[in-house]
Amino acid sequence: MTMFSDKTLDEARRGMERWREEARKSADRFPEQKLFCTISGLPVEPVYTPENIKDSDFAESIGYPGMYPFTRGCQATGYRGKVWTFRMFSGLGTAEDTNRRWHQLLKEGETGLSTAFDFPTLMGYDSDSPRAVSEVGKCGVAIDTLADFEILTRGIPLDKVTTSMTINPPASVLWAMYLVAAEKQGVSWDKVGGTIQNDMLKEFIAQKTFMCPPEPSIRLISDTIEFGTKYVPRWNTISISGYHMREAGATAVQELAFTLADGIAYVEDVIRRKKLEVDAFAPRLSFFFDAHMDFFEEIAKFRAARRMWAKIMKERFKAKNPRSWWLRFHTQTAGCSLTHQQPYNNIVRTTIEALAAVLGGTQSLHTNSFDEEFALPTEFAATIALRTQQILAEETGVINTIDPLAGSYFVEALTNQIEAEAWKYIEKIDEMGGMLAAIAQGFPQREIANAAYEFKRQVDSQKRVVVGVNKYVAKEETPVEILKIDERVEAEQVKRLREVKRTRDNRKVAQTLRELRRACQGEENVMPYVIEAVRAYATEQEICDVYREVFGEYRDPGFY
Repeated sequence: MTMFSDKTLDEARRGMERWREEARKSADRFPEQKLFCTISGLPVEPVYTPENIKDSDFAESIGYPGMYPFTRGCQATGYRGKVWTFRMFSGLGTAEDTNRRWHQLLKEGETGLSTAFDFPTLMGYDSDSPRAVSEVGKCGVAIDTLADFEILTRGIPLDKVTTSMTINPPASVLWAMYLVAAEKQGVSWDKVGGTIQNDMLKEFIAQKTFMCPPEPSIRLISDTIEFGTKYVPRWNTISISGYHMREAGATAVQELAFTLADGIAYVEDVIRRKKLEVDAFAPRLSFFFDAHMDFFEEIAKFRAARRMWAKIMKERFKAKNPRSWWLRFHTQTAGCSLTHQQPYNNIVRTTIEALAAVLGGTQSLHTNSFDEEFALPTEFAATIALRTQQILAEETGVINTIDPLAGSYFVEALTNQIEAEAWKYIEKIDEMGGMLAAIAQGFPQREIANAAYEFKRQVDSQKRVVVGVNKYVAKEETPVEILKIDERVEAEQVKRLREVKRTRDNRKVAQTLRELRRACQGEENVMPYVIEAVRAYATEQEICDVYREVFGEYRDPGFY
């Protein structure tokens, strides 16, 4: 049943005819304009009317907040019930440095922690590894053992503050450290809340921080999902991420389609490998999206994402619990939209992107600092980014009503259009045999590379304007203070690591690693063994070396 009567649609058609006649009279006054399309290349009409959404059914397509198909949000009360979590991305230098930043941000009003790790930690190497030279603490916090995690979480009430950890190949190890650190605080696992990113498929597609081949990588993810389902019920054991695909150049449509296709692959693996009922684990699945500069396209993308995932879980996987139909997601503003040129413009970009995320109904938000195009954010820049969220929540009125753009002819039409294009990608991936098969054939990699090339071509030709880069260019740039990580960090971190290795029970460490190796070689869940190794102060690399030894190392084949 359509939302509009035949009379209304007929009036809309006749009205459009009259408008076109008026527009033709004025056409010669205006020079040829830039592209009138979204960043994804979807055409945008000059005017939208009921005719553009004439086939939409209100109950089936839009509905109400907290009700299927969740286009308007998972929570019935929206932000009137709970404002999104202010979660600033923070991680630098040593555990002490990041702990200080955490406390500063919490004091300034942050409501959830988010952790960036340095490159050696991201790749499963210790700070004393030859591969870590000159990288320790540079792009995030350096973590080698439980001793670092105990310092990192010092004074942080882990039963009251949720923490998101951006970690993928060694996610099981860092999560184990978090859980044992909570134990040492006297906090039981059923009280601990947070998220590990733990999404390897998008690593093979876009971000390229990988350790083991796809199949064992997925096995480790299913192990964490199973363990969390049984023992850590408030933890999101995966954050299925489109963010990094978007940062690599994906369009909004590609980001949406490939993220949901990854989610389908994970659900299928847990059901097949762990024999879990979908409703046992699906409510704790979470997602992570980019908020880019095309304001309305991003809002429509978020609305389409909820509707599509609800259909996937209900119809494809036959989930019966409405919580399993929810697509709960965190959003980060687009790092790839930040510019070196005129960096204070980035504050404006971040504000617009954050507003799109809020109007799209995000549950959690990270606003980029204006200086992140140069380095890790200074305390000054991070505070401005946090204030951006607080001003949106406290001063603009956007929290007063839920999904305020619902019913907009343009937004509803664009939501439908994005969904339709995303389904085409998912159907093609299904025909290939699923996301693992599509990745092996290089399909999503090539699609993203082509989209990145097309966007760059448009910027270079000035068909798409980037202020301060290809238009309104400044003759002189205002200098920006840059956060620099002192070289002492590496020396201090290596010194602490060596002290831990000297004072721990090395026989106990060797025993826990042997037991972990045996679990990896069989089909047991590895998490209990990782936790025991962490308790014995085994290092991240020692544990990851077991993974590399048993499962092998992955090398990106490259696709052209």
